[in-house]
Amino acid sequence: MAQRLALRRLLLLAPRGYPGSSFGTSAGRGSTFNVQDGSDFQDRVVNSPKPVVVDFHAQWCGPCKILGPRLEKMVAKQEGKVVMAKVDIDDHTDLAIEYEVSAVPTVLAMKNGDVVDKFVGIKDEDQLEAFLKKLIGA
Repeated sequence: MAQRLALRRLLLLAPRGYPGSSFGTSAGRGSTFNVQDGSDFQDRVVNSPKPVVVDFHAQWCGPCKILGPRLEKMVAKQEGKVVMAKVDIDDHTDLAIEYEVSAVPTVLAMKNGDVVDKFVGIKDEDQLEAFLKKLIGA
């Protein structure tokens, strides 16, 4: 409980974006989307018929800016076998707490609504490929 309260305080006190803090997205790819709210998360992630990679990130997080595009690229290479949901922890503190995100970037692998794998921090492309193949079952 104390950990959740500390996380909530951290997330509420964390600086929102600053000049030059844009986080690239590739909405045009179709395999990646930004979570809008808890209901959207339930519909598009928990109830997804496909495996989902959930990227918990923040605008102010330097490592997130490195991992995000790299992960999007690797998900796009899977040709529709997996989708990627992006969750900004500043906008969706409730989801970060529910999924016990204590640092960003945190990436969850979800299948049939259950978390089946997870990592925290940056990974190289080979590690991401192995993570995705394990999720897809390839």
